[in-house]
Amino acid sequence: MVNSIKVFVALTCLFLSSFQTFAQNDQVTDKIIEIGMNDNRTMEYLDILCNRIGGRPIGSDAYDNAVEWCASMFEKWGLEVWVQEAGELPVGFNRGPWFGRMLGGDGMTLHFATPSYTVGTKGVQRGHVLKEPRTQAEFDRMAHELKGAWVLIGGKSSGYPIDWTERGDSIRAAAIARNLQIDKENHEIMMHNRSLRGMSEKEKAKKKLTEKEMIPYEYEPALFYRQMVDAGILGIIQSSEVPITALYDRKNIMEMTFDHLPAVPDIKLDEEQYAVIEKMVQRREYFQLEFDIRNHFKMGPVKYHNVIGVMRGTEFPDEYVLAGGHLDAYDVATGGVDCGSGITPVMEAARLIAEAGGKPKRTILFCLWAGEEFGLLGSRFFVENETVPMEKIANYFNRDYTPFVPMGITVPEAMYEDFVNVCAPLADAHPDFPFTVSVREGEPRPRPVNAGGSDHAYFAMNGVPTLGFNIQDPKGYNFSYGEIWHTERDTYNKSIPEYQEHTATCTAVVLYGLANLDHLLSREGLYKE
Repeated sequence: MVNSIKVFVALTCLFLSSFQTFAQNDQVTDKIIEIGMNDNRTMEYLDILCNRIGGRPIGSDAYDNAVEWCASMFEKWGLEVWVQEAGELPVGFNRGPWFGRMLGGDGMTLHFATPSYTVGTKGVQRGHVLKEPRTQAEFDRMAHELKGAWVLIGGKSSGYPIDWTERGDSIRAAAIARNLQIDKENHEIMMHNRSLRGMSEKEKAKKKLTEKEMIPYEYEPALFYRQMVDAGILGIIQSSEVPITALYDRKNIMEMTFDHLPAVPDIKLDEEQYAVIEKMVQRREYFQLEFDIRNHFKMGPVKYHNVIGVMRGTEFPDEYVLAGGHLDAYDVATGGVDCGSGITPVMEAARLIAEAGGKPKRTILFCLWAGEEFGLLGSRFFVENETVPMEKIANYFNRDYTPFVPMGITVPEAMYEDFVNVCAPLADAHPDFPFTVSVREGEPRPRPVNAGGSDHAYFAMNGVPTLGFNIQDPKGYNFSYGEIWHTERDTYNKSIPEYQEHTATCTAVVLYGLANLDHLLSREGLYKE
């Protein structure tokens, strides 16, 4: 009888303890939602990142400023902060203003951009305009006039600059050599075809002779790049679709030194303006273009860092729930969507949990990655250097490229019950964005073997769940990813405030809920092994 009473008391205490824990968690979750609805600061962070700090390629002062500011905010909210060195670049790059105009003709202000890690002008530079030579004979004919000229090159811009290194020179040299051979072969073809002009069709048929087609030249944009630079050109200009995409010098960046930088500006010009200028050049009209491009380099090496806010778990500190996005952004715009839409809800999720008094059982990591645009550099470093054990991660939530709002999540069957319980408060947390949990149908997907896409990639390759929210545009804001993707239009005003703010609330609720489960999420049925 005494033993029975002891068991009853023990079970009662356990029940009350569990009830108290659940009630405490419910109170925190309710508080997260309340703050998220009434005092959401997601867009404040985006304003600072876009409009005070600006575009943030790694290696820039702006990126370093963003690292410092984000770390200070995590510290302000009471989180532990890891500023994790993830790599270094041989030189740094900072972008200033850029201007251009046509002098002569009808005149116009020029709409253009330059890729990151390409050189600017030497102050204001003004010069005449030529079309690039396509053959050695053309180059020889215009060699003297190239000095002080802006040169129109062919092809449509991809956003990347022309390869100006010895590797690029060798590719172009091979094409030039081949074209010299084609010249000889075409001369023979021309002489052959000329010899047939005096023959009748009957005689040609009898001798089985036909005219031959001329062999087309091989072409690379800026085919005579090195020779034109040596001749003294001011820069090259390539046609670009609008909005203008401007990336970075991917092929050459790791080989740059402060003493070995690109020689002339690589300008990507609005295709309509390019067409006007090209026609004027073809008519041999005289006019000039004037550019002032303030691209600046700094001596390296320049280190780049991940910023990780750490909310340490009270019971399972060595188990983790992660959410993140990339802190770097191309500087021809300000990264308002790619990836301001990812990192600012993650930051606000950290504040919401802290402000609500949350004490998660598991450690939550709020991850702001370096160098995603340069090849997932920061997240890859985190994973490959085993910053935390991959088998101890419940899920990594990645947000990138879009400002849409979470409307649900789709999970393997083994995770369904846990997510239903964790996400229940979101079902009616916002009247316009009801949240639902569904089971993933069909066979498990193979675990990916190649990286790509975004910062979830290396986690997924190592077997970590990387489930993400089902995002939608239920109010019809007509957002276009193609309009902002690596273009001049990726600015603060392209984000959607009410979507961004609710994303932060959803992220906080789900992270906190998963961190407070009494077990790690099951990985059964996640990947097809």
